[in-house]
Amino acid sequence: MNFHHFYTATAKATDTGSVNIDIDGLQSLESNAPKEFGGPGDKWSPEDLLVAAVADCFTLSFRAVAGMSKYAWKDLTCEVTGELDKSDTGVQFVGFKIKAHLVVDSEADVSRAENLLKKAKGACFITNSLKADAELETEVIVA
Repeated sequence: MNFHHFYTATAKATDTGSVNIDIDGLQSLESNAPKEFGGPGDKWSPEDLLVAAVADCFTLSFRAVAGMSKYAWKDLTCEVTGELDKSDTGVQFVGFKIKAHLVVDSEADVSRAENLLKKAKGACFITNSLKADAELETEVIVA
């Protein structure tokens, strides 16, 4: 499998209003600055999109890792909080907290589930591409 991929997005804007983000074959998104930076707060912001990408990538990475390991699970909720702050090089994300809540069957191996969640963090392309550290907190619920 070739792992050299390119992803292209186009952002279009005028001097006011939302930015339209397009990726070929996908539904367009409208983006704007978050409230914290004078935006309306009713559109996805670049900050929102980055934090959502971390959550989505972790979730898809866990699905892949669990699938390759033939590990059965019921439900995963991944909540990510990104911390934006000033640093020596300017304003940037300085950390991400990933809270993974995994629901498994009563017969499931909980310690194995926790190990697979940790492997998913290591397999996430997005967090591997960021300067900021990503801290993982796991909770495995037997249902």
